[in-house]
Amino acid sequence: MKANGKPKAIKQKFSWQLMFKQRYLLLMSVPFVIWLIIFKYVPLWGWTMAFQDVRPKTFAVPVWERDFVGFGNFSKAFTDRLFKQTMINTIGTSILGILLGTVCAIIFALMLNEIRFVKFKKVTQTISYLPHFVSWVVIASIAKMVLNDGGMLDTLFNTRMKLMSTNSPVFWVVVCFINVWKEMGWDAIVYLSAMAGIDAGLYEAAKVDGAGRLKRIWHITLPGIKPTIVVLLIMSIGSTLNVGMERQMLLSNGIVQDHAMVLSWFSYLRGIGNSNYGVGTAIGMFQSLVGIALLLIANKIAGLLGESKLI
Repeated sequence: MKANGKPKAIKQKFSWQLMFKQRYLLLMSVPFVIWLIIFKYVPLWGWTMAFQDVRPKTFAVPVWERDFVGFGNFSKAFTDRLFKQTMINTIGTSILGILLGTVCAIIFALMLNEIRFVKFKKVTQTISYLPHFVSWVVIASIAKMVLNDGGMLDTLFNTRMKLMSTNSPVFWVVVCFINVWKEMGWDAIVYLSAMAGIDAGLYEAAKVDGAGRLKRIWHITLPGIKPTIVVLLIMSIGSTLNVGMERQMLLSNGIVQDHAMVLSWFSYLRGIGNSNYGVGTAIGMFQSLVGIALLLIANKIAGLLGESKLI
C-alpha cells in the first residue's frame, strides 16, 4: 500500500507545485474562462426554447410553464419550403469557401515566405490583412460598385457578365472570391508562423543537394506546415453550416436571393422575422449539433490517415 501510495502522493505534490509556478499564467486565463462560461455555456440554457412554443406573448411566462412541443419546431424548420435550397446554398458556399480560402491562403503565404526583401515583405503582409478589419458593409458596397451591372468592371472592360445578378450558383463563387480577398492575408499569418518554425538547416542541405526553389517548397515547406493545414481544415469542416449571414444579406439582391439564403439567415427570418423563437432556436441547435458531428468525424478521419488531430 505504501509503495502504491507514494507515486500518487509525489504526482499530486508535483501538480500543485507546477500550478503554483504557473500561477500568473493561470490568473491571466481567469478572465477568458469567465467570458467563456458567461457567453458560451450559460446561453446553452436557451436551447430549451427549441422544444417549446416561444413567442413574444410568452416571455413573461416561466420556462417550466411554457407549452412543450417536443420536436415540433424541428419539424416546422425541416419541412419549410426554403429549407432544402437553404441547405444546398449553405453547403455549396461553405465547401467552395473552405477550398478557395485554404488554397489561396497557403499559396499567398508561400509567396510571402519566398520574398527576401524584408521591408517589402512586411508592407505587403500588412496591406494584405487590412481588409480583415473592414466591415462587411464597406466590403459589400465596394463589391457592388465594381461587379454590378453598369459598375466599374463593365465600364472599364465593356463586359456584361452580370456576376451579381445571376440566379445561379455563380453567386456562390462570387461571394467566396470576395471573402478570399478579404480574409486571405489574415489566414496566411498562421501558415507563415508555421513556416517560421521549420529548421533552416533543411533548406541549406537541400540547396547543397541542388534542389531548386520549387522543390524546396514541395519537399520541405509544405510537409513542414502540413499539421497546421490539417488542424485548420478540421476546424473549418466543423463550421460548415455556420456561414455568416452578414455577407449573404449585404451582397444579395432580389434576383439572386434563392442562391444567397443560408441557414443563419433562414434562422433569423423564421425566428425573429416571424416571432417564432422556438423555430429559430431549433435551426441554430441543428447547426451546432451538425457542426460538432462534422468536427468529430473529420478529426477521426485525420487520425485514421495518420495526420495531426485536433482532439
